[in-house]
Formats: sequence, C-alpha cells, structure tokens
Amino acid sequence: MAGSSKGPIYAAMAANIGIAISKFVAAALSGSSAMLSEGIHSLVDSGNGLLLLYGINRAKKPADPEHPLGHGKELYFWTLVVAVLIFAIGGGISFYEGVMHVMHVEDAVIGDPTISYIVLGLAIVFEGAALVFAVRSFNKQRSGRRSFIQAIRRSKDPSAFAVIFEDAAALIGLLIAFVGVYLTQLTGDPIYDGLASLLIGVLLTIISILLASESKELLIGESAHPEVREQIQQIVMADEGVDKMMPPITMHFGPHDLFLALDVEFHDELSADDIEATVARIEKELRKEIPMIKRIFIEAKVAR
Repeated sequence: MAGSSKGPIYAAMAANIGIAISKFVAAALSGSSAMLSEGIHSLVDSGNGLLLLYGINRAKKPADPEHPLGHGKELYFWTLVVAVLIFAIGGGISFYEGVMHVMHVEDAVIGDPTISYIVLGLAIVFEGAALVFAVRSFNKQRSGRRSFIQAIRRSKDPSAFAVIFEDAAALIGLLIAFVGVYLTQLTGDPIYDGLASLLIGVLLTIISILLASESKELLIGESAHPEVREQIQQIVMADEGVDKMMPPITMHFGPHDLFLALDVEFHDELSADDIEATVARIEKELRKEIPMIKRIFIEAKVAR
C-alpha cells in the first residue's frame, strides 16, 4: 500500500472544511438554495476524505489466518462507501433542496448575494488549488505514454482518482452555484437558484456513479494491465527450464499489491531439484522486474 495518495486527500479536506463553514454562513445570510447545496457538498467531501484515509490505513494491516491474502481490498470497499455517500447525501439532499425550492419558489426570500459571491470566489480559488495539487500528484505516478483520462481509467489507486473526481465536481458545482446566484439577482426570480441546486444534485449523482463503477471493478478482482501480464509471460518463458505455460492469472489486492498464479510446464529431463531451482529463479526475476507482485503461486508440471 505504499504510495497511496494521502497528500491530495489532506489538501482537499483542509479546503473543504473551511469552505463548507463559509458556504453555510452564506446560505443562512442570503437564503440561497444553491449555496446550501454547495455547503452540503463540501461537508460530504470532507467526510469522504476521512473515509479514504481510514481505508488506506486499514489496507495496511498485515495478513492473518482469517485474511491470508491481506486487507488491501479494504481501500476499494471504503472508496465504494464514499461513492454511495456522494450519491445519497450529497446528490440526494442537493436534489431535494432544489425540488423544494422550485416547488415553493413564491416563498423564497432573496437576500444580499454579496456574501455568496465572496464565498464562491474564495472557494473557487481553494478548490482549484486542491484540484491542481491532486492532478500533479497523480501525474507523477502515471506513465507519460498515456493520456490523463486513460490513466484515470487504468489506475488501481482510488485514493488518487477519487480525490480528482471530487475536486473536479466541487469546482463545477461552484460555477453552477455562481451562475444560479447571478441569474437570481439579475432577474429577481429565485427559481434559478433552485435550478442550480438541482444541477448540483445531478452532477454529484454522475460523479458517484463514475466512482462506484471504478471501485466495483477493483473490488470484485481486477487483473493486472495487459502489458504487465505480457511481461510476466516473457520473464517466465525466458527461463531455460520452462517448456510452456498457460496465461498468467493476476489480481490486484491493492494499488501496489498484485497476486500472481502460474501454470507452468517444465522440460521433462529436469529433476525435482532442477525444477525447484527453476521456480526459485522465476520468482526472484519476477519480484525484481515487477515489485508490485507480492504473492506468487506456481503449479508445476513436467512436459511429456
């Protein structure tokens, strides 16, 4: 689990906690539904950061008799919980607030939007800085040969892409809230503020679905990338004692924790000691070239 991205999580949490308080104050003073939705959004993001940190720490627990392959997948589970919370609390409450605001628009009180503009402007600066920090941290880990979107989809570290999803959603949500407050001030019609809250709810729902989809693939057992599997096959077949092998079976138990099972046939002239030495060479070479491989199981056969 070394290498999981805690830095961007801390940066996002620091920004979200302060911004959430400011948004709630602005919502109370201005009566803005969009600002209230944004306050809920930032509060949920702060809690999500704690859950991701908890998942990272839980995933570091060593293997035990009940969990012989370790606890690495706990990070994937807690990322899925984060996705559910974004949908249920962030998206659900924002959507509900927007619906109620639109249905009872005649009861809405339009306050001074100045405080909302100040809070939104500061929030955009801080959220933008948190997003830039998260993207730079992610770029240090990804291969330069892949596009940013490809790297996100191929990432095995949800502590990295979850923060990017949340920060990007927060920035877009702030822009939506800004437009909603501005149109309400310009037209004098509070319905735009309610519509902005609805759009924020839709945005959070989309983000939660994307995050849940990525987490699900990792949680149910995602294999290593095709080039990693190809590299494994090349290393094994390069050994002089190997006659042939079946495609390697791999599964990620964490961003840097790969399980490997091999079905290998050795040349029939090899003795038991020779096969044992060959297996040792293969394991040593695999661990050297692909350090993320933590567990190797080899089913040995002799060609006839």
